[in-house]
Amino acid sequence: MTIRVACVGAGYFSQFHFGSWARMKNVAVVGACDQNIERAAATGVPAFGDLGTMLDSTTPDLLDIILPPPAHAETVRAALAAGIKWIICQKPFCTDMAQAQVITAEAEAAGATLVIHENFRFQPWYRAIKAEIDTGAVGKVLNATFRLRPGDGQGPRAYLDRQPYFQQMPRFLIHETAVHWIDTFQYLFGPTDSVYADLRRINPVIAGEDAGHVIFDHGSGVRALFDGNRLLDHAADNTRRTMGEALIEGTGGVLTLTGDGQVMRRAFGGSKTVEVLAPDTWDGFGGDCVHALNTHVVAAMQGAGTVENLARDYLSVIAVKDAIYRSTDAGQRVTVTA
Repeated sequence: MTIRVACVGAGYFSQFHFGSWARMKNVAVVGACDQNIERAAATGVPAFGDLGTMLDSTTPDLLDIILPPPAHAETVRAALAAGIKWIICQKPFCTDMAQAQVITAEAEAAGATLVIHENFRFQPWYRAIKAEIDTGAVGKVLNATFRLRPGDGQGPRAYLDRQPYFQQMPRFLIHETAVHWIDTFQYLFGPTDSVYADLRRINPVIAGEDAGHVIFDHGSGVRALFDGNRLLDHAADNTRRTMGEALIEGTGGVLTLTGDGQVMRRAFGGSKTVEVLAPDTWDGFGGDCVHALNTHVVAAMQGAGTVENLARDYLSVIAVKDAIYRSTDAGQRVTVTA
């Protein structure tokens, strides 16, 4: 069975989606839609300037939405109206919780599977860390830290060459970037009970915050720290590979993630380290996590396994994100509300 995939959005990040679909033998990309028809045509697949026309002409089995949040609701609704039963939608999902809840309910009522393209949990180093935690290799995890240091946020041209809309986002570091780790922390450590956040804006040319600290308390007993600063860098051949460094500390040992994607384990009380995952050699984005997520969805479409990151699941990520902003506004710890 060949799965017919259509994509809407041909901006910077779409290259990783189109590149992924093109590598799948059981997938045919039947259309690319963008308001800029030349960008759609540059993908090398049949190009459309209107979403409705593309959906009518190509009758896809899956629509891949590669657009910013303001376009999510109307695009999902167009897919549902066309009878499409499988939809992947970029993160951060919709403009706010209320809209995300409505769109999630509409998709469920239509019998459609709506997956949020939150791909960081599919990066190979987090899959390796999850396996180590699940097998008890580091005992009971108590603390975790991730230091975000992509080094791309300095000066008046910050983000303009790749994703210029970053400069205008009123909420940036958490809404656009840290949502990756909200989801990844919950994947690794379970649901978040409460958060404490202190955010700030350093680069005056952008509208939103670009640095800050967030403490996550998970019901599992893990306390995690997200230490984010988009102006600073870390030791890596490509600072966007992992976007930073991580430390996972348990009663039986420690896992370390470095900027090259390598994961090392040190036993409690010892000094020697063991390699859990070798440095990453993928030249594209994030350890080929876009392809890993797309492959995961296609497998589910073919009856192999269940889907991670359904829209219903992702509502918890939005709830945590909202709690982080409430915390920084109030200057106190905030309980995450369902």
